[in-house]
Amino acid sequence: MRILLIAGGWSSEREVALSGAQKIRQSLLNLGHEVRFLDPAEAFDDIAAAAAEADFAFINLHGAPGEDGLIQAMLDAVRLPYQGSGPAGSFLALSKAAAKQIYRARGLATLPWEFLPAPPDPTFSPRFEPPYFVKPNLGGSSVHAGPAADRQALFAALAPIFRSGDAAIVEPAVTGMELTCAVLGETPLPPILIRPKSGSGFFDYTAKYAPDGADELCPAPVSPELIHRLEETALAAHRALGLTGYSRSDFILSGTDLFLLETNTLPGMTPTSLLPRAAAAAGMSFEDLLARLIELGMARGRHGHEHSVS
Repeated sequence: MRILLIAGGWSSEREVALSGAQKIRQSLLNLGHEVRFLDPAEAFDDIAAAAAEADFAFINLHGAPGEDGLIQAMLDAVRLPYQGSGPAGSFLALSKAAAKQIYRARGLATLPWEFLPAPPDPTFSPRFEPPYFVKPNLGGSSVHAGPAADRQALFAALAPIFRSGDAAIVEPAVTGMELTCAVLGETPLPPILIRPKSGSGFFDYTAKYAPDGADELCPAPVSPELIHRLEETALAAHRALGLTGYSRSDFILSGTDLFLLETNTLPGMTPTSLLPRAAAAAGMSFEDLLARLIELGMARGRHGHEHSVS
């Protein structure tokens, strides 16, 4: 097939997307496809024309555009199939404040939160006690995310998020086991236990993308009962947000409480990324994973519409 590989973009995660695209391109070539690369940051105005000359699009974008559903909406308009979720599910999952409302409405446990679309009044105090954890509402890869010990540290942590033009989410900082579980099609992949090695104490940018930034144990060495809870909750989040193709949900286990943190619709595809690791544990090579994503995307395209939120 003629595949349009759309990667890069202009979010803070651009370099991560470009890094993953290198392996994706070579693997698509290994599978026998023709590949045309397009970076929206450099050729956004060419997307529709390039789509007209392709049979399928493979999107490797993080943040906006990409995970916000814009590219997917454009591809839907010109009827080019692609891997993963459509525009509505993509945008619901990207906005942590929106996704957390859906989780809560579906009875999925998530941490309490404060959504701050703009810098708060100096007298602002979250409705839960410190320490806090601060993250951009739309951003990923742990860029501008981190802990804040008290209100003074909270305002300092919020500043770079607002400078970047994003809104912010504040949650209680809970300690516990970091876990993630991907869904491929309608099947959960083996969960992963993450033990960051960086000094931050959480799965930050360095831990995610440095070659030896974290111990990522897959399948996670936890009880069968916890494996089942992770798989069931990841699949429930996938369905609640109306996602298709694949997703990866992140969790923290604090004591016996399992909290759903967020769901990613375009999981990382770099050599150190979690989704390829989980697929490998399920017996799939990187090429197998791409072939399955293309198969799922083509099937979704033949149906001619995005699955409605169930």
